[in-house]
Amino acid sequence: MYILGLESSCDETSAAIVEMAHGERRILANIIASQIDIHRLYGGVVPEIAGRAHIEAVSRITREALDVAKLQLSDIGLCAVTARPGLIGALLVGVNFGKSLAFANNIPLVGVDHVRGHIAAAYLEYPDLKPPFLGVVLSGGHTSFYVVKSYTEFEEIGSTRDDAAGEAFDKIGRVIGLPYPGGATLDRLAHEGNKKAYKLPSPALAGDTLDFSFSGLKTAALNLINTAAQKGEEIDRADLAASFTGVIADGFYKKLSAALDLTRLDTVVLAGGVSANSHLRAVASAVCEKKKARLCLPPLSLCGDNAAMIAAQGYYEYQNGAKDGTDLNASAV
Repeated sequence: MYILGLESSCDETSAAIVEMAHGERRILANIIASQIDIHRLYGGVVPEIAGRAHIEAVSRITREALDVAKLQLSDIGLCAVTARPGLIGALLVGVNFGKSLAFANNIPLVGVDHVRGHIAAAYLEYPDLKPPFLGVVLSGGHTSFYVVKSYTEFEEIGSTRDDAAGEAFDKIGRVIGLPYPGGATLDRLAHEGNKKAYKLPSPALAGDTLDFSFSGLKTAALNLINTAAQKGEEIDRADLAASFTGVIADGFYKKLSAALDLTRLDTVVLAGGVSANSHLRAVASAVCEKKKARLCLPPLSLCGDNAAMIAAQGYYEYQNGAKDGTDLNASAV
């Protein structure tokens, strides 16, 4: 089956064609129209601008995806579109475009959860991967652990209670003057600093829980930066990047280890935009090596928001009986 995937949950418009069948998981096209250059002017994503940019791009990249895959709309057996969670205005562009296209061409339609899509990216890289496994999603909006019981059954066993890791990285990166997106630049800068230079609180909550809280860590880092400025002192950006990243990596090590001990699963899927962070990837590798678990890491091209992962998850949702109509709506949560 050829699936057309559509993704517009934040600041990247994507259209993809994926071939899915028993034993077949193949990306034929995965087109992404990035808005980074637009939002860099403002230091972060502006929702209204993001929505307008999606409108400008979605038709063009859908046609481009079909051309790259050498297919026609008549060849498409399913349209899968991100319906939640995300920026509501951005989501509505993809949902309404997907509904219109599916209705006009008599194509089945499925709305897909963006977080499930991130985990499904691993299916496209690892043809033999199947549930159950431990799914870890690290992104701008999510820091969560899931027991993936089947392709469509997920149990959340840990999450952030406030901000997500990606939002924390981007915020501190922006405050110390790094170009947008701050998280990616902070990752590179952290390799140049001393992670013990500044004392910061762990985002890993104490006790019998797999939860995180990044708000206190962000506040501590901001207070450190502001106190230094008031004293006329300069913060060493590389050392702060290393210290901030280091305390997040240490907290992630503890919680990932605990999650594997709790679930006794032998496979970990690490996904989401922040899973591209080199320090967190190294931590995941170290934990899995110690626990003798298999680590499945989607390639960097599938870590960020993309429509191929939405198409993959849409296939499994459809096979499980899900089907949406023209009443499909977007949801921010």
